[in-house]
Amino acid sequence: MIGVVMGSRSDWETMRHTSAMLDEFGLAHECRVVSAHRTPDMLVTYAKTAVSRGVRIVIAGAGGAAHLPGMIAALTPLPVIGVPIRSSAMHGIDALLSIVQMPAGVPVATVAIGEAGAKNAAVLAARIIGVGHEDVAQKVQSHMERMRTEVERTQL
Repeated sequence: MIGVVMGSRSDWETMRHTSAMLDEFGLAHECRVVSAHRTPDMLVTYAKTAVSRGVRIVIAGAGGAAHLPGMIAALTPLPVIGVPIRSSAMHGIDALLSIVQMPAGVPVATVAIGEAGAKNAAVLAARIIGVGHEDVAQKVQSHMERMRTEVERTQL
């Protein structure tokens, strides 16, 4: 199972794209709002119990100061993928810089800002899981083929 978390309900507008892509790959996932700043105890519990609950990868969307992905990475041995959420103040640049600037030993794979990043986080998670699961690897390959075909059909 993949954990999809976000700092606030408003982040769902972006993170719903992660959920939709995970559905496309047939990957079980849970979606939760867990704020690093407003619900720190919930964050700690979520991260520390993820492995025992069957989570294998965490995708964390956050805007602004964007502490959620890094805090989860500090509390769990699971791979964490950070999705910078586009904000009105700095258009997600602040979140991108916050997520990507992790200290050595606390990695967070960071994807693009916004919808593209939310989709790519799901694709990256599928590729990671696909290393050990041929059925998921085949779905990733089919997805790549569909993208290729789509581009070929749009030639001028």
